[in-house]
Formats: sequence, C-alpha cells, structure tokens
Amino acid sequence: MPHDTPLIATVVAGLGLAFVFGTIAQRFRVPPLVGYLLAGVAVGPFTPGFVADQALATELAELGIILLMFGVGLHFSLNDLLSVRAIAVPGAIAQIAVATLMGLGLALLMGWTVGAGLVFGLALSVASTVVLLRALQERRLMDTERGKIAVGWLIVEDLAMVLALVLFPAVASLQGGDGAALTSDPLAARFGLGLTGVLVLTLIKIAVFIALMLVVGRRLIPWVLHYIAHTGSRELFRLTVLAIALCIAFGATKLFGVSLALGAFFAGMMLRESPLSQRAAQETLPLRDAFAVLFFVSVGMLFDPLSVVREPWPFAATLFVIVVGKSLAALLIVVLFRHPMATALMISASLAQIGEFSFILAELGVALNLLPKAGRDLILAGAIVSIMLNPLVFAVLDWLTSRLEKPQASSPTAAASEPIPVTELQDHTILVGYGRVGSIVGDALHQRSAPFLAVEASDDMVAKLKERGIEALMGNAARASVLRATNPAAARSLVIAIPEAFEAGQIVEQARVANADIQIIARAHSDAEVDHLKALGADIVIMGEREIARGMIEELDRARPGTVRAAEQDSAA
Repeated sequence: MPHDTPLIATVVAGLGLAFVFGTIAQRFRVPPLVGYLLAGVAVGPFTPGFVADQALATELAELGIILLMFGVGLHFSLNDLLSVRAIAVPGAIAQIAVATLMGLGLALLMGWTVGAGLVFGLALSVASTVVLLRALQERRLMDTERGKIAVGWLIVEDLAMVLALVLFPAVASLQGGDGAALTSDPLAARFGLGLTGVLVLTLIKIAVFIALMLVVGRRLIPWVLHYIAHTGSRELFRLTVLAIALCIAFGATKLFGVSLALGAFFAGMMLRESPLSQRAAQETLPLRDAFAVLFFVSVGMLFDPLSVVREPWPFAATLFVIVVGKSLAALLIVVLFRHPMATALMISASLAQIGEFSFILAELGVALNLLPKAGRDLILAGAIVSIMLNPLVFAVLDWLTSRLEKPQASSPTAAASEPIPVTELQDHTILVGYGRVGSIVGDALHQRSAPFLAVEASDDMVAKLKERGIEALMGNAARASVLRATNPAAARSLVIAIPEAFEAGQIVEQARVANADIQIIARAHSDAEVDHLKALGADIVIMGEREIARGMIEELDRARPGTVRAAEQDSAA
C-alpha cells in the first residue's frame, strides 16, 4: 500500500487543525471560521512546517460549495427567487458596477491598465458564497425576507461572474493579452465568434440550462428520489441525494458553462418540489459542514502574511473598497428601493467580503496577462482579511441598527434588529420555534386561550401569527436581546421546539439564569443531547424516537392488553 497520500494528509491536517483553532476561537468568543482560516495559514506554503496540497484543498473546497448551494436550493423555491427579483437583479448589477468602478479607479492610481482594473474591480465586487450563507444560517435568516434577498443577490452575482469568465478571453485579445490561447468556449473558438457572439452564446446556454431544469429536472429529480425512497435503503437514498447534487453541478459546468455553485443551487431548488426535500437536506448536512470547513482552510492556505507588510497602502485601499465601499453601495441601493434599514444593513454586512469567485477571476486574469501578479496578491489578502472581519462587521451593523431604527411593531423585519420592547405578558409560555413541532404546541395553546409568545426566525411566519392575534417576535432566541424581550423572569414555562441542540442549550442556560423557577421543556434527537440540555437546566427533554417507541408500545398494549407490560416485567425480572 503506497504511503504517499497527499489527499489524506490534506484532509487530516486541514480538519485536525481547524478543530484545534476553531475550538480556541470559540473559547475566546470569536467565530470559529476565523480559527479555520488560521488553520489554513498554518498548513499553507508561507508558514514553516507541514505544507498541505493546495490544489487538493481547493478541489475539496469546491465540493463544499456544491453541497452548500444544493442545501440552500432545498430551502429556496422558485417563487422565493422570483419574489425578490425586483431588488436582487438591479441591486446586484448596480453594486457590481459601483465596486468594479472603485477597483478600476484604484488600479489606475497604481499604474495598471484598464483591462487589469476591470479584472481587479470585478474580483472585489463579488461576495463569497460560503461566507454569506454561513452568516445567514448562523443568524437563522435563511427563511426571512432579508435572507431571500441576499440569496437572490448572490445568484445574480454568480450569473454575472459566469458571463465575466466567458468574456475575459475576448477582452484580453482586445487589450493585447493572451486571450486567443484561453478562449473558454470551444464553440466560440471554432467559429471565431467576437465579443458579442460569445455573450449571446453564453446567455443562450444559461437559458437552455435553466429551461431544462424547470421543464425536465422539476419532474425527473423528485421522481428519482421517490423511487429510491421506496426501496427502503437509507444508504442508497443518501447516495442518490449526493449523486444528484454533484452530477448536475458538474454537468451544468461542462455542458452549459454554468458555475458549480449555480448548478447545485438549481438542482436543490428542483428537488424542493419533493416532500422528501427535508430528509434530503438532513442527509447532506454533515458533509456540507465538513467541506465548508475545508473551504475556509483552503482560503487560509492562499494567504501570505508578509504581503500585507510589503504593500501596506494598496492593501489598505483594497480592503476599504471591499469592506466599506462595496457595503455602502449596497446599503444605498437597498434603501433607494424603499426597503427597511434593517434589510439594508444586513445585505451590506453580508457583502462586505470576497471569496471563491474572486480567486478564480484573479487566476484567470493573471493567466491572460491582464492582471499583474501583485493584483492577485492584493485580492487574496483582501479576501482573507475581509472574511476574518466579517463577523465584526455584523456586530458593528447590529449596534448601528439598534440605534438608528425606531421600533415599528407593524414590521417584523425591523423588529428583529431593533431594541425590542419587553412583552407585557405575565405567567405566560415562551414558545421558541413555530415549525412542524412548535406549530402543534402553539395551536394547542391558542385553542386553550393560554397566554403565550412565539419566537420565530421567519418573517412570513411572524406576520401570519400576528394576523391570527398571536404575539410573536422575529429573531434568534439564543440572542440575549431577543430572549430578554420575551420576559422570561415573569414566564411560567419555556418550550424550545427548535431541533438545534447547541442553540437550545444557550437558550436554556440564559432562561434559567433569568428565572430559577421557570419550567423548561426542550426537544432532542439523541441521548447525548438529552444529557446536554438537562445539564444546562432543562426540566424535561423529550426525544422524538423515545416518544414514537412509547406510542407503538401503547398501541400494542391496546390491541393485546397486558401482553407488552407482561413482556416488559419478564425482561425486567
């Protein structure tokens, strides 16, 4: 057996050090992704010691992007995408244009060509898929209006970058670069299509792909999943989900020139038509998380810490364009479209970084002799530092939002990030999560006219609850400001219906400090989660699998009275 195993070494070193640095970061209340990036720097070629295979790490990161975007598609319907087109399409295009012009201006000041400036500006204009989605997921904003706008914005940016990658060789030829040798589309190269021809051909291929997914994929993908589900094999079902995500993403790239991320997103969105989409999302979650970590490690490997020292002022200007210039442009665009300040601030914070597409644009620009290598170094340094700063940007914008916005009870979007007034309810129940489990609990409380307050992350759900006369808050109950607004000190009970055990643990811990006598009921999916929540102060933790088993036993006992109990007593004896 060969002992030279660069793939295994890269995965082991990447995940192992990410675990160590991520744990340290969490201990100091810094987002774990900062630890993942530092792990990448540690195994990169610019620091002493072990050096992981950078090419392998990048390919593993691409798998993470595919699975992440597939998971987003599973929770994102076509109607969601169309509902935000009025802001996402013009907003993203305008933001790309403004950021590109700022990058072009900076490039001209450094003495570069216009072609180099266009590549540089475009690379600074597009946000990282992984970072943006991680930020939305951590804040439970994926199902909110703001989250949908951010995802729609991201899709438009991806489409724009696909066009840019196709057009770069043609632009390079006009600028005197080496565009002919790297024409990315074989049809364009064969028939000698000009700039307009390449653009039209690319748009046709994207349109054909989207039409194929809407007409064929919308029916075929759910049918395949249903067929496999009826075989009863969980292993085969999991394999089918992964195969659909990876094959469609790869095929979309090779056949239609669409990015891997965009292909995976559409595959997930078509699979959402199936009732099995929730199960598909759960099956891919562990792999999505693991490969997303490898993405951050691979980004960290690209960073040369000394590059910041060698070019301090160009680096500072680049970082300013990414974090400040681009964010302000997005903020003004969203406000001009008459969206709430909370939405504008969230979008601007989400876009205050660059990532994977920026690396691709930089590498292609250098290969085409359009962009100097110094430009690529600035893009990489800007990406690393902007990703590290992104959690801080969110914290600053949260602080700004809490002071700039006035409470608007009629707006669930604004209410999530403003100083939330404490409810006047007394001796009430706090219900965290109004999904499949929480909605059943909430409906029962409502029918009994029992006073309760719901905390939910979805704008739409909060609006529906308020229409029914149910008091509801939008936000993450693990955040101290949101939980404080539920008045736990005067509450009788707290029901945590969300499935995330770690987040539930934070809620339990805070609620127990606020009220030592409050009854806390939570849900769990394993014995370890039960022990974790009880150790933090939960009174009752209900595990779904146990309740299902008890229900089955009761039904058996009802059909054959005494049989099951007798069997249990015999086994106990």
